[in-house]
Amino acid sequence: MWDGLQSKQWKHGDDVVTWVKEQASSVPASPAWLNAHIDTVFRLPTVNQMVDALGQMVLNEPEGWAAETLKALRQRSPLLLAASLEQIRRGRTMGLSDELRMERDMVRHCFHADHLSRRGAQTDTAEGIRALVIDKDRQPKWLPASIEEITPEMVKPFFQSPWPTALHPLRHLVDTF
Repeated sequence: MWDGLQSKQWKHGDDVVTWVKEQASSVPASPAWLNAHIDTVFRLPTVNQMVDALGQMVLNEPEGWAAETLKALRQRSPLLLAASLEQIRRGRTMGLSDELRMERDMVRHCFHADHLSRRGAQTDTAEGIRALVIDKDRQPKWLPASIEEITPEMVKPFFQSPWPTALHPLRHLVDTF
């Protein structure tokens, strides 16, 4: 799809939208069993419960979707997984301007995790960059190291704006629809 977007000459934005819709409609639907597994796991309230559910699925079927998904989750920052889940859940009920302000706040907290007494290179964001881009050892050292160690108290501050409303960098955004 990226190659197609780059190789075509677009006269109007509507042409791009039409082409993307055509491309998306040609993607085969997921099998019903997979959709059921996805719904069963990702509707659970916490990342820890999702990991437990995947672990139970892996006991019955050691290879396949559940094992791959569990492995992928175990490689990610436990703290940022939990914050991302909360972000998705909060974002469902927000207008675009409030959602963008929330994201801006979260980005700040990702590099200035003062609530965890960490800043800059000590954050999971910087550690992920180090492990994947700089050293390329693919061995991040997350803090906390496991999903099971995450508490709601670690996640809540990601959703507290570091700026007063009147000084927020995106304070001028408004929803126009």
